[in-house]
Amino acid sequence: MKTVHVKIDVNRASSLPMGRVDKHHLDATTEQDIVMQQKADDVDALLDAAKFAKRVRKRLGLTQLEFSNRIDVSLETIRNWEQGKRCPTGAAKALLKVLNKIPESALLALN
Repeated sequence: MKTVHVKIDVNRASSLPMGRVDKHHLDATTEQDIVMQQKADDVDALLDAAKFAKRVRKRLGLTQLEFSNRIDVSLETIRNWEQGKRCPTGAAKALLKVLNKIPESALLALN
C-alpha cells in the first residue's frame, strides 16, 4: 500500500485534497434511501450496545440473573439489552462503562 503525505493550508481551498465523492450517486439518493439507511444504522447501534452489555456481564463471570441483582436492574431489562430490544441509556450506560473499566471497584461500590 502506498502512503501519500499531503500538506494542507486551511487558508487556501485549493490545497485541500480532492475527495472521492460520486456526485451522481449522491444526486440519485432519495429521502427514502436516507431514511432506510438511518434505520439500518439504528439497528446496528442497538446490536453494538447489546454486544457491549453482554461482554461486560460475561467479563464479570455473572449470569443474567446474578448481574441484574448486582446492579439492581430487572432481569427483563438485562435480557432486553442483550437481545438488542432496548439500549442502555443515561446512568445505566455510564454504569456499564465503569463496570467495563474498573469492575472490582464498581462492584464494591454497589454493595
